[in-house]
Amino acid sequence: MTRKIAIDLGTTNSLVYVPKRGIVIEEPSVVALQASDNKIMSIGREAKEMLGRTPESIIAAYPLQDGVIANYKVTRAMLKNFIDRVAGRFRLFKPEVMVSVPAGITSTEKRAVVDACIAAGAKQAYIIKEPIAAALGAGIPIATPSGNMIIDIGGGTTEVAVIALGDIVASTSVRIAGMKFDVAISNYIRKKHNLVIGEQTAEDLKIKVGSATSLKKEAKMEISGSNAVTGLPESIIITSEDVVKGIKPPLVEIINAVKSVLQKTPPELASDVMDKGIILTGGGSLLRNIDVLLTKITGVPCEIAEEPIYCTVKGAGIAIDHLDAYKKSILWAKE
Repeated sequence: MTRKIAIDLGTTNSLVYVPKRGIVIEEPSVVALQASDNKIMSIGREAKEMLGRTPESIIAAYPLQDGVIANYKVTRAMLKNFIDRVAGRFRLFKPEVMVSVPAGITSTEKRAVVDACIAAGAKQAYIIKEPIAAALGAGIPIATPSGNMIIDIGGGTTEVAVIALGDIVASTSVRIAGMKFDVAISNYIRKKHNLVIGEQTAEDLKIKVGSATSLKKEAKMEISGSNAVTGLPESIIITSEDVVKGIKPPLVEIINAVKSVLQKTPPELASDVMDKGIILTGGGSLLRNIDVLLTKITGVPCEIAEEPIYCTVKGAGIAIDHLDAYKKSILWAKE
C-alpha cells in the first residue's frame, strides 16, 4: 500500500519517489494531446519523441513552463497518471503527496499545484521549496545553525539559496536553466551557420559536446537541420566552442543570480559558505565544467552533489517520510 509519494514536478523531467522503494518513475514532463478534443494520447518518453514531429491533429507540449503550471488540465492529467501508476488505479486509501516547487513561486502558483494534486487523487498535498528539498537530498544537514549554499539548476528554473536552521535565509530564483541553454544554442547556430535546428538536436549538442568553459581538446558533433536561407535539409559539424559561446548569455544570468545571493548573505553565514563551499544539484549541473566556472568567478569552491538529478525528489521523499520533523520550516499543506 503506497500511502506517501514525493514528486519532483520539473519543467523538463518529472520524478516520483516512494519512501523505502526509491525512485519509481522518471519521465520527461511532456504530454501529447489530440488537437480536436484535448484527449491525452501519451505521457512521458513516448510524448517527448513526438516533440517537433507532430501533424496538426496532435499537440505535444510541456504543461509546465519555468517550473510552474502553464496548463492546469494537462498537468492534473499527468499527475493522475503518475499517482495511478504508483498507488494503483483502484485503491483503498488516497496517498499523501509532496511536491517540490521553485522558491520564488507565487501563492496562486502554489495553490494551482496543490489543487492539481488533490484533483489527481491525493488525500493531502504538501509543498516543499526546491532548494530545501535539493539540500536534503544532497545530504546537507539543513537544521544546523551553520549556513549551507545550494545552486539547483533544473530545466526551467535555477534556484540559488543559503540555508540555515531548516529554512532559507537568502535566495533568488531565476527562470533560466537547461531549456534556456537549448534555446541559446539553437539561436547561436542559426546566427553563425544559417542552420535551423530543433529542441532535441540542441539538447543533444549540449549533452554531448557542451561545456561552460573552453575545452583543452575540442569536441565535435555532426548535426542536421534546415538551411535558414534555402529551407533545404543540411548537415554541418559543430564544435564544443560553438556551444560554449552559445550558452554564455544564460550562464552569465545564472552567475549574476549567484553573486546577488552571496551579497545578501549575512557575514556569519558567508564565512560558513566559504569554508564548506557551494553544492550544485539538478540536471543543469551536469554541464561540463560548470563547477570550475562558478569556482573561478565567485572564489568559493563549488562541487556537484552525488546523483544531482535525483537530489530534489529524494529530499521531498525524506520530508514526506518524516513529516513531523519538517512540518515547521518547509511545508505548505492543504487538508
